[in-house]
Amino acid sequence: MAKTKTSRYDVAEHLRTPEEMAAYLEACIEEANGDAAFVAKALGSIARAKGMAQVARDSGLSRESLYKSLSGERSPGFDTILKVVEALGLKLHAEVK
Repeated sequence: MAKTKTSRYDVAEHLRTPEEMAAYLEACIEEANGDAAFVAKALGSIARAKGMAQVARDSGLSRESLYKSLSGERSPGFDTILKVVEALGLKLHAEVK
């Protein structure tokens, strides 16, 4: 019997358009239940899909700090979130529940 090769799924490989990125972020925000690190990790996946170096340049943050902030291991500051969202060409908005 042949061995099956598997590889780790990386959502960043499947986020190709701004619309897909926005839909993914929206879904993650809905699923997060207040977990800021979960949302940060979603932003990290989107940033990797767009190109972390480009996002770093556009946000004015270093690549290294972006990787750490958007790893999902900690909750980044809101100022970092705002800079990353802007650099990704996305927009946050609020609506009534």
